[in-house]
Amino acid sequence: MDIGGKSVAEAIMVQGLKKVYKGALGDSVAAVDDLNFQVDQGQIFGFIGPNGAGKTTTIKMLLGLLFPSSGKAMVLGKPAGDIEAKKRISYLPESPYFYEHMTGVEVLDFYCKLFRMDGATRKRRIAELLEQVGLTQDGKRSLRQYSKGMLQRIGVAQALINDPDLLFLDEPTSGLDPIAHKDIQDLIFSLKQRGKSVFVSSHQLSDIESVCDRVAIINRGKLVKIGSMEELLHIGRTVITVTKAKENLSSEVKPLAERVSVDGEFMRIYVDNEENVHNVLDTVRGKCNLVSVVPQRQTLEDLFVEIVREARK
Repeated sequence: MDIGGKSVAEAIMVQGLKKVYKGALGDSVAAVDDLNFQVDQGQIFGFIGPNGAGKTTTIKMLLGLLFPSSGKAMVLGKPAGDIEAKKRISYLPESPYFYEHMTGVEVLDFYCKLFRMDGATRKRRIAELLEQVGLTQDGKRSLRQYSKGMLQRIGVAQALINDPDLLFLDEPTSGLDPIAHKDIQDLIFSLKQRGKSVFVSSHQLSDIESVCDRVAIINRGKLVKIGSMEELLHIGRTVITVTKAKENLSSEVKPLAERVSVDGEFMRIYVDNEENVHNVLDTVRGKCNLVSVVPQRQTLEDLFVEIVREARK
């Protein structure tokens, strides 16, 4: 991909990806149906959809845990499942499981050994990871003493052991308290600042909206929408607030507005298109005190609900 004359490498490239499961009665169901998208290196990419949309199936194919029925998936320039690519990626599932009798240090030490790190390297890496996820003071406590947020943090630390170039996160902030929630968001941003690519699947749409550079929405196995937040979300309506309105001003602006509300001396005029914003401002000029004109952008949740409801009709 070229951006401003510069070549940007692809962390993930998916072309015509499809996964079909055979039913007990000989029928077939396409869990993923002709997906096409790409994720640039150094990008935080959101992947969302309702339950059963095909998100987990797609992630498993990108990880090489499932084979596609047809199509192509490239990860870090190599076919999905390639051993060399796997060394440079990592995955945090929605509900990671660890032995609760082990301490945080013991868990990380176990996974460090799987990467064949020597003792000195393991000790240094474990200390770095515990500090990175805010568990330095709790590394020697057993996991049965950990809260859900602490377990999620140790899961993130485990996923970062190999310093991956591409990290897959499935519901990384689910069930976390506000502080842990913010810490995980900050950690995701810090990975991007280090040039890492992050693929995030979550039902926490406000998180996706705040951290992701681009988002793909899938439904029933098909890609429905993809783009940056600026491309996906539009200005929904504008709220014009005035005070000290002259008599009958409300009735004058009602034909131009979606609705008008009066609260004490404040009148709020809700307008659903730009042309009417100018018309309302022309109408109220000289007949009140203008307090504010505030455009309200559509949220990712608004767009998501709109797409899913439309698909169910």
